[in-house]
Amino acid sequence: MTVQRIHPSILSADFVNLERELERIRTADFVHVDVMDNHFVPNLTMGPPIVERIQAVSPIPLDVHLMISDADRWAPGYAELGAASVTFHAEAAQDPVALARRLREIGAMAGIALKPGTDPEPYLELLPEFDMVLVMTVEPGFGGQSFMPDMMPKLGRLAEARAKHGIELRLQVDGGISASTIGVAAEAGADTFVAGSAVYGGVPEDRIAELRAVAAAHAH
Repeated sequence: MTVQRIHPSILSADFVNLERELERIRTADFVHVDVMDNHFVPNLTMGPPIVERIQAVSPIPLDVHLMISDADRWAPGYAELGAASVTFHAEAAQDPVALARRLREIGAMAGIALKPGTDPEPYLELLPEFDMVLVMTVEPGFGGQSFMPDMMPKLGRLAEARAKHGIELRLQVDGGISASTIGVAAEAGADTFVAGSAVYGGVPEDRIAELRAVAAAHAH
């Protein structure tokens, strides 16, 4: 049975009380930290100093999602801060394989993210170079958007390629994940789920348990 991982997004937390907000999700698997540069996406969130502080106080490992340009240059720095997993966008990297190898060398898991319009085909043979593929189920840049069910065939294609390679590869979805959408994503092959308001909009511990249970009920 596949492990179903829940990664609450810190973007939905109370930024003035981040340490407390991290404690509230200690039953999750990782905390999802969105870094946006107001260039690759039309929004600005946080950079290395805040990520470093989150890393210092978080009771669970960091899953850093870089929605930034020039990932080849900037991504290794987040691995050096101690993030357990660093995901960069395929659309923002000159040499995704070399970057993934560098991240792994530093000691982080290497993830590659695909925007809704990005075809997964060029990456299917490269999957062994990565620890995770993130399929965006909204256009990246802002929280609270609606889940895009038409991304499920892309997820299915990646799950098929993962099986063909016979590798351990996390398939993550991010965007509009809730108790009503997580089952569809799990059925399509996802095993790692980013959820913002679906966790922080209630009692986080209860919401995390509910999301895990729904995902497990639909997983293959």
